[in-house]
Amino acid sequence: MGPLPLCVLLPVTVLAMVVAVTGEQNAVDDEYTWPQWKVPLVRKRRTVPLSTPDFSARPQLELSGTCGIECQRRLPASSLDDLEQFLSYETVYENGTRTYTSVSVQGLNEATAWSKNVSSSSRHKREVYGTDTRFTISDKQFSTKYPFSTTVKISTGCSGVLVSPKHVLTAAHCIHDGKDYLDGVKKLRVGILKVKSRRGKGKGRGGRGKGKRRRGDKDKEEEQEKEENDGKGDRKGKGRGRKSRSRRSVESEKPSFRWTRVKQTQVPKGWFKGVSDGLAADYDYAVLELKKAPKVKHMDLGVIPSLKKLPAGRIHFSGFDDDRPGNLVYRFCSVSDESNDLLYQYCDAKPGSSGSGVYIRLKEPGKKKWKRKIIGVFSGHQWVDVNGDGRQQDYNVAVRITPLKYAQICYWVHGDSSECKVA
Repeated sequence: MGPLPLCVLLPVTVLAMVVAVTGEQNAVDDEYTWPQWKVPLVRKRRTVPLSTPDFSARPQLELSGTCGIECQRRLPASSLDDLEQFLSYETVYENGTRTYTSVSVQGLNEATAWSKNVSSSSRHKREVYGTDTRFTISDKQFSTKYPFSTTVKISTGCSGVLVSPKHVLTAAHCIHDGKDYLDGVKKLRVGILKVKSRRGKGKGRGGRGKGKRRRGDKDKEEEQEKEENDGKGDRKGKGRGRKSRSRRSVESEKPSFRWTRVKQTQVPKGWFKGVSDGLAADYDYAVLELKKAPKVKHMDLGVIPSLKKLPAGRIHFSGFDDDRPGNLVYRFCSVSDESNDLLYQYCDAKPGSSGSGVYIRLKEPGKKKWKRKIIGVFSGHQWVDVNGDGRQQDYNVAVRITPLKYAQICYWVHGDSSECKVA
């Protein structure tokens, strides 16, 4: 066979280059895209009534004795029977009664294996690391805009996040101390931030009319988009951004809340003392169903195999930290260590932010649109048993949303496990 003519070689070479570039671009896009998981099904077996709780527990500013990532590595793997026991749950109703519901888990082996994450030894201690990097969202017009508007205040002193029009995800220790329910749970309420005009007359009078969005708010949203994209956003209009920063504290005002009663609260048995032993920290989450749905956009749940392998590797969350009373506080930071169920991270935080929804922002599959999703619950500043010898170190800890936890929370929200097959 003789040499190929140049007119044939050139198109073939160009085609090969296009295929290679397209393949590389797809690989990059995959790194920034929400993965799709087939999740197991959590189904109700039976529900039985229980005695009325004492509601005698006191809120805990810090948790201690937690079996953390290193400690949990020495524990045996949980069996299916164990998992079904941990995921069974108690429901407390607004009239003070409670029930126990046992569950079955189906399709656990069919679901995509939850990856074994490699932990690093780089960890930082303390609630606040050096310079405080938290941002107070003092502008009431901005704090009531998505995604900050999804953050709610729990009447027991914690934070939470709206994961449906009527459901709030928070930390279990904000509801139950492992032995009994907190004294404020019987009359539990959730506070939604609301806009209050300077003259106290609402939006219709003396306030801004609908659709008249302040320029400073738009600049702030663009600034956050850049933070979440690791600073790779459009840098045009930089001068305008600087101008907005000089204005953004001018109209600061202590926010007000619209309080809503909680209809029922659900807590996994894995959080209760003596049930899951060293794994209790993995089940520090609870869901509150509101009596009335606030007219606020919620944030969906998401599942991600490894946060440290993400291109930016940052997490974000907002809460109502006690040292900044009444104000919404936002922060973002890197993850320092992770296991299948827990995260250690660098985010500065104070008591009051426990229960906040930890989220990241990735592309939706097959689309160019970016979407934020909750991938964990901030458990708070904890004293962690690192080596199992009683010596404790303090870290900021978050509970990860795994496929199994996604299935349970989704079932609590929808009441139908068939709607929770894919995360």
